[in-house]
Amino acid sequence: MTHAKTPQFAASDRVKEALAVTLRGCEELIPPDEWLKKLVRSEASGKPLRIKLGLDPTAPDIHIGHTVVLNKLRQLQDLGHTVIFLIGDFTTLIGDPSGRNSTRPPLTREQIEVNAQTYYRQASMVLDPSKTEIRYNSEWGDALGSRGMIELAARYTVARMMERNDFHDRFHAGTPISVHEFLYPLMQGYDSVALKSDLELGGTDQKFNLLVGRHLQSEYGQEPQCILTMPLLEGLDGVEKMSKSKGNYIGISEDANTMFAKVLSISDVLMWRWYTLLSFRSEAEIAALKVDVVAGRNPKEAKVALAKEITTRFHSSAAAEAAEQDFINRSKGGIPDEIVELAFALVPDGAPLGIAALLKMAGLATSSGEGNRLIDGGGVRIDSAVVSDKALKLAAGTYVLQVGKRKFVRVTLA
Repeated sequence: MTHAKTPQFAASDRVKEALAVTLRGCEELIPPDEWLKKLVRSEASGKPLRIKLGLDPTAPDIHIGHTVVLNKLRQLQDLGHTVIFLIGDFTTLIGDPSGRNSTRPPLTREQIEVNAQTYYRQASMVLDPSKTEIRYNSEWGDALGSRGMIELAARYTVARMMERNDFHDRFHAGTPISVHEFLYPLMQGYDSVALKSDLELGGTDQKFNLLVGRHLQSEYGQEPQCILTMPLLEGLDGVEKMSKSKGNYIGISEDANTMFAKVLSISDVLMWRWYTLLSFRSEAEIAALKVDVVAGRNPKEAKVALAKEITTRFHSSAAAEAAEQDFINRSKGGIPDEIVELAFALVPDGAPLGIAALLKMAGLATSSGEGNRLIDGGGVRIDSAVVSDKALKLAAGTYVLQVGKRKFVRVTLA
C-alpha cells in the first residue's frame, strides 16, 4: 500500500521510529529526504515540528473515513510534535473544487458556523486536545483583503493551475470553471504560509492543493513543507470510498451498538486494510494476527477485536463490551436490553390490529405493502417467533417486533 520510498540518511533509532510511524499506511511522502532532515533537526534542537491538517466544515458530522488522517496526526502528536487542526471557515466560503466536474456552490457563513461547532469536538475523540492547536483560516483570510489576494494570485500561474486534473478535464469538456475556484488552492496553500507548517496531511485527492502550499512557502521565503497523502478509506461495501451520500459509512457519533455491528459487516479482505489505516495496534501485532488467521484462526475473532477497538475509541470499553453482547444476542435471535418503546390505542372499540399496519405505525416499514413483503421474506418476528401469516391481528398486550437482525421495537397496544 505504501508507495513512499524510505530515504537514505543517517538517523537515530528515535528518528527511524518517527519515520516508520509517518510511512505506515501512507500513499506518498513528498519529498522523503526533506522530511527525514526535519525529523533529525527537530531531535537535535528539541523543537517540535508543526504538522497541519485542514478540514472544511461542509457537513456537521465526521465519519471514520475522515479519521484516517486524524489517526496519523495522533501518532505524530504522540511523538511530541505540534498538531494544528485547521478549520477552513474561510476556504469553505469558496468551495473546494477537488474532484468536482462542476462548480460547487459555497455554503453560507451561518451553515459553516453550525458545522464548525461540532468538528473539533468530534476530532478530539482521536486527537489529544491538550496537544492540539486549533485555528481558523478566516484569521488571515479576512485580513488579506483584495490587495493581498491580488498579490497572492500573482505568485501562481494559470498554466500550472490548469495542470489539475479536474480543471483540465472540465476545460476540455467545455464545462464552466469559475475564476473563484482558482482561489481555493491558493488560499489552502497560503494557510501553510500563515502557519509555517513543516508537514501537511491530506487525502490523495488533495495532492495538488498541498503542492501549492509548498510552492507558496518558497515564494514567501519559507522552508517548504513536506506532504503526506493518505489513502481514501473504502466504505462498508469495500468498493467505493466511504461517503454519507453512498450510505457506506460509519459516523463517529453513531451509537456503540450500530458502530460495532457495522464494523463486523465488512469483508475479511477489507478488515486488514482497516486495521492498517484505523487501528492503533502496531504493525507487528497486525502481522501476528494475520499469521494466526492464515494458520486457521477464525477471521471473525480478528474482526471483533477491530470492532471493539474502534467502538472503544469513540465510546468506552464498557460500551464496546455491551455492543459485542448485543450483537451476539441479535445473532441468536435474542432481544437487546434497550429498545425503543411505543404505545398505540386500538380503535375502534379495542379491535385487533393487523401486523402489516402495526409495522408501518412502529416505523419498521414505510407502508403496509412493504410490511407484507417483509413478512413474505421471513424477516418479521414477534417475541422472537417468525411471522408467516400476513393476516395476523394483534389484540391488546405488549409485543417485541423485530425486522431483520437489528431493528427492534417494543409495542404496547391498549
